[in-house]
Amino acid sequence: MLDMLKEIDLNKNWDDKEFSKQMEDLIPRMGEMQRLAREANKPIIVVFEGWDTTCMNKAVNDYIRCLDPRGFDLYPMDEPSEEERSRPFMWRFFVKTPVNGRFAIFDRSWYSRTMAERVEGKKGSNVPLKPLEEINDLERQLTADHCTIIKFFLHMSKKEHRKRLEKEEKGNSKRCIVTKDGLDHHRDYEKYLPVVEDILSKTDTPNAPWTIIESENDNYALMRILSVSIDVIKAAVEKKNAVELTPLPDETRYPFGTTTLKNLDLSMSIPANEYKETLNKQQQRLGMLQCKLFKEKIPLIVAFEGWDAAGKGGNILRLTENLDPRGYRVVPISAPNDNELGHHYLWRFYTKFPEAGHIAIFDRTWYGRVLVERVENITQPADWRRAYTEINETEEMLVDAGAVVVKIWLQIDKETQLKRFQERENDELKRWKISPEDWRNREKWDQYELAVEEMLMRTSTRKAPWTVVESNDKYYSRIKVLKTVIDATEKRLD
Repeated sequence: MLDMLKEIDLNKNWDDKEFSKQMEDLIPRMGEMQRLAREANKPIIVVFEGWDTTCMNKAVNDYIRCLDPRGFDLYPMDEPSEEERSRPFMWRFFVKTPVNGRFAIFDRSWYSRTMAERVEGKKGSNVPLKPLEEINDLERQLTADHCTIIKFFLHMSKKEHRKRLEKEEKGNSKRCIVTKDGLDHHRDYEKYLPVVEDILSKTDTPNAPWTIIESENDNYALMRILSVSIDVIKAAVEKKNAVELTPLPDETRYPFGTTTLKNLDLSMSIPANEYKETLNKQQQRLGMLQCKLFKEKIPLIVAFEGWDAAGKGGNILRLTENLDPRGYRVVPISAPNDNELGHHYLWRFYTKFPEAGHIAIFDRTWYGRVLVERVENITQPADWRRAYTEINETEEMLVDAGAVVVKIWLQIDKETQLKRFQERENDELKRWKISPEDWRNREKWDQYELAVEEMLMRTSTRKAPWTVVESNDKYYSRIKVLKTVIDATEKRLD
């Protein structure tokens, strides 16, 4: 795909009569595609990128005029806000991805900032180069979840750039407004061109290919954009409606050998007097570290998973007891609501990831995809199997953006769980903690244990490792959790 832009024939001219004839067919067909996508619950992302003087705002405006305004959201992506700068690079785009059946149209996207930073980097700027792998990961995750991504790059020659700029400078053009980006694109055309080529070639993937639009003639450009959109959406809807046969999970596919959980020494304990003294010291230490995280603008994510009655609530209480409540948030995760179900399963967690300098503590997490959704057959095997890679990529993105990610699995044995269940049922002040669902989950202990083992094996990475906490003794569990969070935070600060 190298030199793809240089090979484009930019001399595309269509007279007004031919243009009008084509549009009489394209506009109603585009409306039909929008309706079919809505009926099929198919989310559509349309990305517009290109040279600034290609009048992208006109192309986007002409495009959305062919759509029902009740069925799309338009996002003109300017410079990121202060909040957006405090998040990972792809955060502000992922949270804008559409719910099933809607369009999200990006007037500029994750590519514009990447291109600009790459060029600035070539000039010797200190702006870091954004890895394209992160973009490809996100697009692959979305399309694997049945989202369709249509990417357009509006292209023109440097000569046409200059021609349009001159017209605008003389006040003879109503086509474009000259912006700083437009001037930069013309002045640095030779510097931008290889960068654009490189980015397009490395992000032109089977699941999210680029379409280069010859944009020296506005009429031809619009017809190409509409024609491609119609073809892509039609194919996506037909694929969505096709019957897909998914193979059943092969539980013998992953031999574990000696398991992690069964080798734990769950008799680990700590005396009550030692617990109280250590608890106070560790909580004071964590409180001081919270101040340092805030000053250094480093986010901390603590993800709790574990067996029912393993002590997640008690651990979270001791973890937050000495923290400034303005700087942390506890996020309880339950079954997704209808709006969340209409998005990629990671979307609802993205919306709750902390901004720089803040702490988010998740009481259950995105790992429900490979635990409860797997065991209870809520999610297709192909989808939960794919989730291991998607989760690893997301956590790596968070760490690369500067976050501390601490993942804790609280382990107890079946006898301890039974004892705690019975205690809850016999104590009217704790009875709210136990439900019929807890007893049903207990009956599937072996299935959950298999899912937990595979989860730990596949998602304990160098950047985001799991810590398994022996939790038969609540005192020991709480101290180990505090020390684990403190150690990870101090390591990051150092």
